[in-house]
Amino acid sequence: MKRALLVIDVQNEYFTGKLPITYPNGSFNNILKIMDIAKQNDILIIVIQHTALQSNAVTFRKGSKEWEMHDEISKRKYDYLIEKNLPGSFTGTNLEEILKKNEIDTIVISGYMTQMCCDTTSRQAFHLGYSVEFLSDATGTLNVSNYAGTVTAEELHRSILATQAMRFSKVITSSEWIQIIEN
Repeated sequence: MKRALLVIDVQNEYFTGKLPITYPNGSFNNILKIMDIAKQNDILIIVIQHTALQSNAVTFRKGSKEWEMHDEISKRKYDYLIEKNLPGSFTGTNLEEILKKNEIDTIVISGYMTQMCCDTTSRQAFHLGYSVEFLSDATGTLNVSNYAGTVTAEELHRSILATQAMRFSKVITSSEWIQIIEN
């Protein structure tokens, strides 16, 4: 099994911008921890950055402070940085090419938001034949309220994890993943 860790959209928008991540508590620290463990174990690390294409975008506007990767992510060593414009990290990017070039068969999902870019990327990977490990406490989300209804961050996160575990990925905690890597 040859893994690649995807660190999806850990950008300032989710910390100081319009979309503050609230659940689960500690997800950011877990992301940093698994990046460190991945680097120590020679696991390919791919950082993914979302960019809105609309010039009047209110979030993820290229060049804005909120669009930038969180400073702690930027300080860490990683192998690739991929810019994307849609929720799926494979869509319109060279992610699959990088995975094939590095003979990756398993991707590890971390980052934000659980129900959007993490879920979409996981499903894409599954459809492309990759094994997927979805880190339950190294992904996160926020409360959502729109014309279709309101859902808490916890409900949304748990629902996506349950759905992921039904078919698309192996849902595990960061600690469980670290145990697998170190044994």
